[in-house]
Amino acid sequence: MDFELRILGSSSATPSANRHHTAQVLTIGNQHHLIDCGEGTQMQLMLYKIKHQRISNIYISHMHGDHYFGLAGLISTMHLQGRQAPLHLFGPPGLAEILTLQLKYSGTNLVYPLIFHELDTNCHKRIFEDKQLSVYTIPMEHRIPCCGFLFKEKVKPRPLLKEKLPPHLSPPQLVRLKWAEDIKDEKGNVLVSYKDVTGEPKRSRSYAYCADSRYKPDIIPIVRQVDMLYHEATFLDDLRDRATYTFHSTALQAAELASQAAAKKLLLGHFSVRYKDLTPLLEEARQVFPNAELAVEGSVFYVEE
Repeated sequence: MDFELRILGSSSATPSANRHHTAQVLTIGNQHHLIDCGEGTQMQLMLYKIKHQRISNIYISHMHGDHYFGLAGLISTMHLQGRQAPLHLFGPPGLAEILTLQLKYSGTNLVYPLIFHELDTNCHKRIFEDKQLSVYTIPMEHRIPCCGFLFKEKVKPRPLLKEKLPPHLSPPQLVRLKWAEDIKDEKGNVLVSYKDVTGEPKRSRSYAYCADSRYKPDIIPIVRQVDMLYHEATFLDDLRDRATYTFHSTALQAAELASQAAAKKLLLGHFSVRYKDLTPLLEEARQVFPNAELAVEGSVFYVEE
């Protein structure tokens, strides 16, 4: 099953000619999860041939415009193209109010359900769950309420070893074995042990999106050993004081957090427009965390099972 992250935008507050505002699409299986929705997001979705009608959930980290100004346009386009499936919006207080006003004064009566989920950005909490995935908030430290998001696959079924299966097992019994449950008789005696007839399940994967924030090491237990860690890296470390003052982080700080969390890969993003060449930010991060990459427009990152 796919576990793929596509970067749509990587710039901070001001866009540049070749860097758009923050937006990402995480694809797990056949489902798209849109993470933040800066200005121009729907144009980027079209550029990279991502079908927005397959987006079921949108997660907004905070209410600064570079993270949600593209949302009203995308919602409207979905409406004009006849979307019917519900769209779930997860975001901080104020998101529902401002979008409701935009729809009201534009005279837009959506033809599909728009469902708001207001988040408490100060706590680590599960906010979404289905058969395959759980999504949690990550409290960040920014000028206004802000949170990141942790995406974790659930434990997967164990593969059946057909050559070891006894005959005449029913489909429900086979399902129970796949989910690590022994088959027992009425007295509780084990007739078939799942350990004898199944292999190890494919590993569950994870992705942590750490949005705009000062360096915040107290989130390390939440993101420990994630497969991919996205962390904002607005500045080089020679502007650490500037980063702290503006509630942002440096590339070096992002790398330090990734190293302490024992993440497998670090993705750097949310770059200040002052940096025309992003190579120095990558080099700075790799001094501490060698497996770092730039999360720039069009980049795709995969996590294997």
